[in-house]
Amino acid sequence: MLYKAGEEFLSALQELTLWVDGLLLPVYGREVTSTAPWCPRWWEHLEAVAQLYGLWMAWQEMTGPGSPLSGPAAWHRDCLGPVMASLRDPAGPFAGCKPGSHRAKEPPQSEQL
Repeated sequence: MLYKAGEEFLSALQELTLWVDGLLLPVYGREVTSTAPWCPRWWEHLEAVAQLYGLWMAWQEMTGPGSPLSGPAAWHRDCLGPVMASLRDPAGPFAGCKPGSHRAKEPPQSEQL
């Protein structure tokens, strides 16, 4: 997803947003707390976009037509739990964000060789 640019990126982000807002958050969102933050503007955090896109791709593969009967259980165990724990970690990409409030993050600096 992060390698997409321009219209291709925006189209993929719109599709991802439909899945996040239509399925992921209503079913798996859980309450926002200081120990489990969520950013209302999650799409402005590239780490979140990358992780959620991977989660969505895995969901399609593991729960779609032709997937094994154990696919949904494996998706919950192997994909959903780890991604949501990473995103909602107090030190994760949404640290400092609160309901109705987005806080942009600065990536670590890297020196030139």
